[in-house]
Amino acid sequence: MKLIDELLTVVPEGETIGVTIGLHWTAVSVKVAGEQRCGLASTLVGNRPHGEVDVPNAGKLQHLSGHELAALAATDNLTLRSIGMAAINALLPPLPERWVERNAEHVIAEAGTGKTVALVGHFPFIDALRPQVGQLFVLEQNPGPGEYPAEAAVDIVPQADVLAVTSMTLLNGTLDGLLALRKPGSQVLLLGPSTPLHPLLFDYGIAMLSGAVVTAVAPVLHLIQQGAVFRQVRKGGVRLVTMV
Repeated sequence: MKLIDELLTVVPEGETIGVTIGLHWTAVSVKVAGEQRCGLASTLVGNRPHGEVDVPNAGKLQHLSGHELAALAATDNLTLRSIGMAAINALLPPLPERWVERNAEHVIAEAGTGKTVALVGHFPFIDALRPQVGQLFVLEQNPGPGEYPAEAAVDIVPQADVLAVTSMTLLNGTLDGLLALRKPGSQVLLLGPSTPLHPLLFDYGIAMLSGAVVTAVAPVLHLIQQGAVFRQVRKGGVRLVTMV
């Protein structure tokens, strides 16, 4: 994806401290200018035959530089992409002066009041969000009750006044296609802990970035190592922030 390539041009170099690949989340810890940072991304696994290798250089990743890890986001291997995106999120310079403490549900509810909202990805706040917006369509690769399959995007996304997209689409390569379907004047939000919090994404027509900032590295890594889902990881030391 072009967006990944552009992000790789703005991430600084950093020293890799460690790579953690958990059941649900991947974390990369780096040191940049003497400061330790940690970035997150969803853990994706490809449909490889049993026994085939997902991470070819497992056990040696800590020897790669931060930028070498970040470059994995542009590979065809989904698990390596997760490592790469986590590294990008760790390396990107923090911009706290542009962050506001708001989670994705509140952002979508405010933007979607009385409007048609297309939400790409399943989020735990869907039931609470539905009565707060005019109309809500949920697109999901494995749709549940009341949700639509991913291929319905070609019909649903052009109807949306607000398009809220999981940042997992950056990992699976579907974001570009979704952005191409949006109608003129629609408001686009990118959300989830994998979201790169960098203004470069605004050049792609995205209006809001809702992501996660790790504030306590050791507890978060401990939880990820033991298979925690995000609501558990968040309690370990993660801020939910939005950049406009």
